[in-house]
Amino acid sequence: MSKNESNNNTDRGALAKFTGIAFQMVAVIGLFAFAGYKIDEAASHQTKWVTAILSLIGVFISLYIVIKSIKS
Repeated sequence: MSKNESNNNTDRGALAKFTGIAFQMVAVIGLFAFAGYKIDEAASHQTKWVTAILSLIGVFISLYIVIKSIKS
């Protein structure tokens, strides 16, 4: 295996890792936003505060997961 092929495999591994992190971020934020939407819908809130708050919590949790993944 040449040096170029080794770098290519390393790049693919990093790409797969960061693509997985991106999908995980989307899933966490989407799950929290969906939960907030359903809570607001069930409580008949005119202003969707629960959706906004849970979406922000999802963003912070996903950022924590990203930072934790990058450190390891």
